[in-house]
Amino acid sequence: MPERERRKGYDRPLRAMERELSDEQVVMLRQLESYGWELKFIRHLPFQPPQPVLFDSDRSHYAVLLADGSLDEQAGINIRH
Repeated sequence: MPERERRKGYDRPLRAMERELSDEQVVMLRQLESYGWELKFIRHLPFQPPQPVLFDSDRSHYAVLLADGSLDEQAGINIRH
C-alpha cells in the first residue's frame, strides 16, 4: 500500500515556526525578509537541530538558517517540487 503524504495541505503558521528559532536566527530572518527572503518550513531530522529553510523572493534559491544566525546557501538538501 503506498504511503500517504502527511504534509499535503498543511501550512504551519509563520509565527509558530518562528518560536523554534534562536534570537540570532530571528534577527537574521528579519534582515533577510527586507530582501524578499521568506521562511518556508523547518526540517526536523532525527538527532539533529531543526533546520529553518528560507526561499528568496522568486523561489529560485533556498538556504538554511544556521543556529548562529548565518545563512548556508550550499546546504545540499533535496527540495521536492
